Amino acid sequence: MERGSEWAELFSTAFTQSRNAMVLLDDARQHVDVNGAYLKLLGYRREEFIGQPIYGFVVGGPRNSPAQWRAALAAGRFSGEAELQSVDGSTVAVQWAATTEIVTGRQLVLVVALSISRWGPRFRREMGSEQEPLALSPREREVVRLIALGNTGPEIAEELRIAHDTVRTHARNAMTMRGSRWTEARQDRASAVWTLGRSAAKMDS
Repeated sequence: MERGSEWAELFSTAFTQSRNAMVLLDDARQHVDVNGAYLKLLGYRREEFIGQPIYGFVVGGPRNSPAQWRAALAAGRFSGEAELQSVDGSTVAVQWAATTEIVTGRQLVLVVALSISRWGPRFRREMGSEQEPLALSPREREVVRLIALGNTGPEIAEELRIAHDTVRTHARNAMTMRGSRWTEARQDRASAVWTLGRSAAKMDS
């Protein structure tokens, strides 16, 4: 399988199946695609998001001026916190990270919810949660690093002496970890998302 299409397929699968809410925006901050976790988080139907600006769902939005948004796009990587409006009128506090890419000549922004809270901006652990999730494992970090260097799945499998399916599992886990309050875990997860997003986008660059 071609390198770009391999990671694009992996990214698409991780985007769809992730328990972290994820959204793709265009350079006008309009929704291009959303995953199931994002729909579940806010309760709207997919068609209610597509084509609509994300700041329409942000309490007090837009939080950034057009000039600030353009500066964030130019930076390539940015993060922050926001309160989102649910369909039932409640609000959800979200810590998020984003990365920008040019895909088929179009600038897109991948936004990932790293941590959520229905208790306001304190980001308390959800009721019923027994333990905090962990940061990426050493092997998951190694796989993400090799992806960033441009290696294909079979090349990574050969270098690490593991099965190709195991490589894909480690890469998928790097994107689908549940939210954590730990700074290291948030940084690991954001790094994985940025890396896999960039690798997928390169197929069209």
